[in-house]
This record gives sequence, C-alpha cells and structure tokens, in this order.
Amino acid sequence: MPSYASSIASNTEDGGWELRFPALFAGRRGFAFPCDAKGCVDMDHLSETALQNYLYARAMMGRETGWPSVLRAARS
Repeated sequence: MPSYASSIASNTEDGGWELRFPALFAGRRGFAFPCDAKGCVDMDHLSETALQNYLYARAMMGRETGWPSVLRAARS
C-alpha cells in the first residue's frame, strides 16, 4: 500500500473525502488533501505547507505524481 503525506487534520464536515495523488516512483510518498465528493480542494482552508504541497502535486502530475483520485478519507 502506498504511503501518503496527508494534509488532512479533520475532514468530517463534507463526508470525509480526500484527493490523492499517488507517487509514480517506489520509495516516494504520494499526497492527500481534503476535498468534496467531486474532488474540489478548498485551497483557502489549507495551511501554507499543505497549499505548497497541493500546488506541487498538481504541477508534477505525470512527472513525479500520478493523476489524482477522489476517495473516502480513512476513519481513525
């Protein structure tokens, strides 16, 4: 199972969805961000680090990250 650097602190208000960018290379981490069921990330509510990671993951699609998927967030 791939490892993801999660930017999700608490994601219960919209049913618990996350947008996941898988890593394309072994030993690298993918990225996960809170989103709605359609995959829309509210960038205004991300921390500065999470926002930088989100923009990086989007820019690196096909180079270092794969195309994102919308999945239910893991319940803890």
